[in-house]
Amino acid sequence: MKKTSFLTLEKAKQIIEQIPTPFHIYDEAGIRRNAQALKAAFAWNPGFREYFAVKATPNPYILKLLGEEGCGCDCSSYTELLLAEAVGAVGKDIMFSSNVTPEKDMRKAVELGAYINLDDATHVEFLAEIAGDKMPDTVCLRYNPGGSFSLGNTIMDMPRDAKYGMTEDQMAGAINRLMALGVKNFGIHAFLASNTTTNEYYPELAAIMFRLAVRLRNATGCHISFVNLSGGVGVDYRPEQPCCDIAAIGEGVRQRYELILKPQGMDDIAIFTELGRYMLAPYGHLVSTVLHQKHIYREYVGLDACAADLMRPAMYGAYHHITVLGKENAILDHVYDVTGGLCENNDKFAIERSLPSIDIGDILVIHDTGAHGHSMGYNYNGKLRSAEVLLKEDGSFKLIRRAETPMDYFATLDMSEFALHD
Repeated sequence: MKKTSFLTLEKAKQIIEQIPTPFHIYDEAGIRRNAQALKAAFAWNPGFREYFAVKATPNPYILKLLGEEGCGCDCSSYTELLLAEAVGAVGKDIMFSSNVTPEKDMRKAVELGAYINLDDATHVEFLAEIAGDKMPDTVCLRYNPGGSFSLGNTIMDMPRDAKYGMTEDQMAGAINRLMALGVKNFGIHAFLASNTTTNEYYPELAAIMFRLAVRLRNATGCHISFVNLSGGVGVDYRPEQPCCDIAAIGEGVRQRYELILKPQGMDDIAIFTELGRYMLAPYGHLVSTVLHQKHIYREYVGLDACAADLMRPAMYGAYHHITVLGKENAILDHVYDVTGGLCENNDKFAIERSLPSIDIGDILVIHDTGAHGHSMGYNYNGKLRSAEVLLKEDGSFKLIRRAETPMDYFATLDMSEFALHD
């Protein structure tokens, strides 16, 4: 399947006249369509809600856009809580899923009235001490089943190696203690595999969680009000990869719900999700301009973007598709390494990639950067983090984060004894 860009050469040139490359750009129309499709896929569950993983794309304009489509915010830190609060998310609009949680973060989550998802049994007393007489009426607990997580004969991930979550016995003990502290309702949460492109992941996870809900209810007498399936639904970074069918995924979860929970009289349970990659990745591009070419043992194309703008290829060896704008239909008869300018040899967006003939000044789009793209940026080599742009539904565009300047880079240093000349 061919990957196509939501950005044309003409539109890119129009934007670049005002906002120099490199920049990340997000497609409002695509984001809205995707959020609506997710909601439709789980419409069978009256309490369904998506809590967008703020860490994936922590920009208030993105959070506001998703909020307009009914999504809440999944926060993991004090700063993310502040950002959610700034866009009007309060109370049960926020899911706070943290680990090794600082007191300041937990206190803010309690203050906002967020759903609090406890990562460890010891955090029960930690929460009780902070909340005092304002103990939440609903608390969520994160589950780690241990062992390996498999679909059929394929091992998808190894929960036993993950630092997150509690054993089932620890969850039961935590629930009993929390009920003694006045908690009335409970959620359960688990994340067992990342970036799955099979439609079976969520239904299989749901079955595990639904059976766990029944066992915990029977063991403790607690009322479980929601099951949070977290993230893990992936995207097709490679053109040949399968694309998840969210309608089929929603239907698979419904079938498990009907089979497992309904006969137990537990069909009042709401389904929550915390999707970051699925919600945003395909609707973001990193847009960059070709600065140089190099001809040695390989052919190199050097961009004005680097791994500081998109870490995933350097960090994980992750594939991101590349389109040369204006050459979408050209023959892929050249082989290039596409690189940035960091003093690191892994600063490569593509290695021996078949692409059309590329010229200095060409504009390249690196696909699927809408989640875990800009948010994972850094300043190594004094590189400055890029701008973020929102391509609006009407074709206009808005700068939603300016590019960093050298003065931003130096802002946290004590420069009182030194002279800077920008």
